[in-house]
Amino acid sequence: MERDTPPRAPTASRRCRGVMRSAFGGGGVTEFPRAAWLARFDRAMECTSRRFGEPAKMKGMARVRIKGGVPISGEFRPSGNKNAALPMLAASLLTDEPVVLHNVPDILDVAVMLELLSWVGVEVQRSGATVRLWAREPRRRRLPESLCSRIRASMLLAGPLALRLGCARLYAPGGDLIGRRRLDAHVSALAALGIHTQMGSPIVVRRRGSPSSAIVLLEEASVTATEHALMVAAGQPCETTLYNAACEPHVEDLVRMLSAMGAHVEPVEPHGWRVRGREKLRGAEVTIGPDHIEMGSYLCAAAVTGGALTIQNPPDELACRICHRGFDLFGVEWRCERDRLYQPARARLRVRPMWHGAIPKIEDGPWPAFPSDLMSLVIVMATQARGTTLVFEKMFESRLYFVDRLMDMGAHVVVCDPHRVIIVGPTRLRGTRVASPDIRAGMGMVVAALCARGESIIENAEVIDRGYERWVEKLARLGANIDRD
Repeated sequence: MERDTPPRAPTASRRCRGVMRSAFGGGGVTEFPRAAWLARFDRAMECTSRRFGEPAKMKGMARVRIKGGVPISGEFRPSGNKNAALPMLAASLLTDEPVVLHNVPDILDVAVMLELLSWVGVEVQRSGATVRLWAREPRRRRLPESLCSRIRASMLLAGPLALRLGCARLYAPGGDLIGRRRLDAHVSALAALGIHTQMGSPIVVRRRGSPSSAIVLLEEASVTATEHALMVAAGQPCETTLYNAACEPHVEDLVRMLSAMGAHVEPVEPHGWRVRGREKLRGAEVTIGPDHIEMGSYLCAAAVTGGALTIQNPPDELACRICHRGFDLFGVEWRCERDRLYQPARARLRVRPMWHGAIPKIEDGPWPAFPSDLMSLVIVMATQARGTTLVFEKMFESRLYFVDRLMDMGAHVVVCDPHRVIIVGPTRLRGTRVASPDIRAGMGMVVAALCARGESIIENAEVIDRGYERWVEKLARLGANIDRD
């Protein structure tokens, strides 16, 4: 009689088992149930075929073909920061005067946010990378579920709409399937600022008054919750202090915009912001800063393919230093000169040994720790570096699900648990057919295909369009053998 049980997951190689013993103090190796990972991953991707069958192309899905082995070289200019553009677009609701944003990236998530703003009555005009918004008379309080479910940033419209119209109705936000992303920090922050949230379908937010002063202690250093609280605090005539707040470059971009609109925002210790808001904010004209995640993604592609890349108009020095941590581990050098950053070609990557003999580790965390959005790219880089690397993803429990696809391409990866993987390199990856599960893992699979032997097919590639502007065209200009079906 056949048992109704999943097939036994393949065991790690002897070499990887030895790595596990040295990393975790000897004894037997208990591998994370890989079959459970695959089941959840495939459900999230809404696969239409069997695990090892020929996948069918779903309606509306994009497919990209890549022939690996070509160095990524040349000059690259990062687009505007995706994670800054979305809250800054939402902040246009805080004033009845025109707002002009420059260097807005041409990506799907921005297109959805502009559609949401247009839906509520904001006048939207776009010319290239410049967007003009005029929330003269927003009229709709209810946002459509079809749009809310497509982006995480749809939640950022709740507070500004409540300030302008007294209440708002919206649906659970969408976004990448990289783990549980709670709304608790948003709800508690809005409550401290006089806005009540009734969870349900739809989510209803109502303004209950304006506090004379407020102290907001965020449950976690959530970027979107920090941005949400900053916007609501700026739109009320009171002094608000945020603690345990995020301070990423995109948060700082939003702070610059709110300051230009008339609010007074300053950093406070420890890890906070003080906001003196105004009842009526004015219009503003602001330029969005360069995207350090996009920059890091293309530098990773150059590193694993042996190319040299020059970045025009890179982010500020601190952002570059923080992002370079993950590259420095593999001996990748960056040279900063005025408004340029240069990464020379390197024939081989090698993991830098730790002075006390432990396995080198790269881990993420809230800024100024290494950014979680670059972890997928670092994992691919680790597969091409000589040595062993421990990757510790602290922020999202599903961020590492995509490593199974790297294993299909030949990577030597041991999955310790949902937050940790060990990579033994270098391995010559081989081209295969994979699907993009989310924005950052999707770009990770693209980079893996660029350094792989043979042809790879990236299904569901439109997911990458949500966060990377014209990435197929840009990679082609840098030398990639890439084509979109």
